[in-house]
Amino acid sequence: MNGLETAERFYETCGKPMIDREFAQFADVIAAGLAGQGSECFGFDDEFSRDHDFGPGFILWIPERYKEKIGSELQRAYDLLPSETEAASGSIITPERAKRVGVMTTEQFYTNFTGRPTAPETNADWLRIPQRFLAEAVNGKVFYDPLGEFSAVRSALLSYYPPDVLKKKLAANCAAMGQAGQYNYVRCIKRGHYESAYLACCEFVKSALAALYLLNGTYMPFYKWAFKKAESFRSPEGSFERIKKLPGASDKTEGEKKIALIEEICLSVEKELVRRGLSDAFDDFIPAHAESLTKTIEDPFIRGLHITAGAD
Repeated sequence: MNGLETAERFYETCGKPMIDREFAQFADVIAAGLAGQGSECFGFDDEFSRDHDFGPGFILWIPERYKEKIGSELQRAYDLLPSETEAASGSIITPERAKRVGVMTTEQFYTNFTGRPTAPETNADWLRIPQRFLAEAVNGKVFYDPLGEFSAVRSALLSYYPPDVLKKKLAANCAAMGQAGQYNYVRCIKRGHYESAYLACCEFVKSALAALYLLNGTYMPFYKWAFKKAESFRSPEGSFERIKKLPGASDKTEGEKKIALIEEICLSVEKELVRRGLSDAFDDFIPAHAESLTKTIEDPFIRGLHITAGAD
């Protein structure tokens, strides 16, 4: 049983009965689930994750307007729930754990990740939030939400970026792919600057992965999980498999091989952009497609930003 399943069972067997028993008159405003930081929220926890902060725990979300009425009492009741299970045996519990489970207001939870108590309203609001924070805001699972306020914001975030923001972020990452991979990496290899080539390759991989996430309508998580979550991507065909080959290849002895892989990855992304009608450029240099994307952005503020703005 993984952490998310453990959390849901803990809620069903201990949390919900406590609410029904002690907070019955407020049961219709208390949402429950687990989302946010932690490998278990993505469903990626394994035996290595269980050395710290692993065990039963969930979040109880309440509207801000109910914080004064029941917030403190609800937290005290949560803290009295059984804290030990077989799954948690031997796990070191750090102070950070308390920040990720327990009672939170809906507004507090979303503000922590997006800087806003509600879903973004403008293109600029969307653009300024790093993908990794959006990924944490919508991961995990909502077990119960009778009022629907928490799920309403979650649904708005899951609907993904508005068209102009998607185009801007794609353009930014395509420009970064070209600069780091097709331009700087090649020159570093030719000069024998292998340390710089390593950094250029890292920048290319990060931007190429970000482009794949955007094309697959999924927020890219914290770098530790970026490859893991992308394993299910099938579009553009073959791109993810090629990207996976880059980190393990030597810049010093396999530089030419990596240059060829970079070109293949760029070409597959370019073809996908053209196929979707997002670019009309006919160029193997991917920044040309970034320029083409930018021209189709309707919002003048977003269109006028630097070509690489919004890559994160």
